[in-house]
Amino acid sequence: MTINRGILLGFVASGDPQVLIQSGQFQGEVRFRVDEVQRSKHATTTPAKVFPNDSSEECNWGSYGRGALYALQRAGKQLTQGIIGFICGSEGLDSSGLSSSAAAGVAYLLALESANNISVSPTDNIELDRLIENEYLGLRNGILDQSAILLSRHGCLTYMNCKTKEHKLIPSPRLQMHEESEELRAYRILLAFSGLKQCLTTNPGYNHRVAECREAAKVLLDSCGKSQIEPLLCNVEPEVYEAHKHKLKPILARRAEHYFSENARVTKGLEAWASGKWKEFGVLISASGLSSICNYECGSEPLIQLYEILLRTPGVFGARFSGAGFRGCCLAFVESKHAEEAASFVKNEYHKLQPDLANHLQKTTQVLICDAGDCAHVI
Repeated sequence: MTINRGILLGFVASGDPQVLIQSGQFQGEVRFRVDEVQRSKHATTTPAKVFPNDSSEECNWGSYGRGALYALQRAGKQLTQGIIGFICGSEGLDSSGLSSSAAAGVAYLLALESANNISVSPTDNIELDRLIENEYLGLRNGILDQSAILLSRHGCLTYMNCKTKEHKLIPSPRLQMHEESEELRAYRILLAFSGLKQCLTTNPGYNHRVAECREAAKVLLDSCGKSQIEPLLCNVEPEVYEAHKHKLKPILARRAEHYFSENARVTKGLEAWASGKWKEFGVLISASGLSSICNYECGSEPLIQLYEILLRTPGVFGARFSGAGFRGCCLAFVESKHAEEAASFVKNEYHKLQPDLANHLQKTTQVLICDAGDCAHVI
């Protein structure tokens, strides 16, 4: 059984190359064999087979298992054992928007590796999951989600440099002090689901933002005589950005401002976390959320409304979108003693603004109170 980021995949080795997966969230079942050669979905028109349904949402969930096999084959791994499994999210909560694509990919990788007695390091699995999303599915994302899923530890803030791939774990002194007492726990995490669902691979907004960031980086690098460098904002020094940002078109200026201001917030956030300054940390989380709306321009009306409700919720230190911010969930950092009150407030206020979406959530938990845990692992 693999568990990570709200995704649980229970599995056993099938005893042959056959893979058979059912889902607790979507209908149908996924079937394929580990001795099938997988190719990028951009190089073939053969979709992942899901039986018996073929609506776009139902079919897409099956791609991650095949993508995991594709990545392992690309890495030269020989698989002979398939798995029989059941994949689901946290009980009562739809996991859409919780970096669930990376979580699903990692879960399949760990399951297939375990069934075939293949040892792969967390850093190598980060790269394998990147292959699933970038090459197999065509999503132009980075490695942040996979890194958080595979490198995090309970009680620590995970700091990841996605350019150098270096990371460090920063413990909270106040959490260490109070970890033995439920009553003294300083904070909880709220996950609030908007009711919106859409796979990132079918939403062009995410890839468009990546392209805009590259365009902004090219303008800045060309302006400082470094046009030979790959046009990524991480290759632009902050002083170069400040000196040449006036040359950017307004939309590119907003994308670059989000990137550079977010990096500054991360630096301040590390200091606030290490000092146990939850209010200061929360303010930075909320500022990140606002920049996502104003500068990166992701979100939608229901998701923005949910974010704004969280900001005025009693006991909330800070809030922002979760995942890419085009669908799904918001998360909030909330004072522990106010967590239950906050969850009830959010649910009631959201129902006033989005009654139709809220009514569709009657069978699920719209707001989940939870704690940060350890990284993904097989149990």
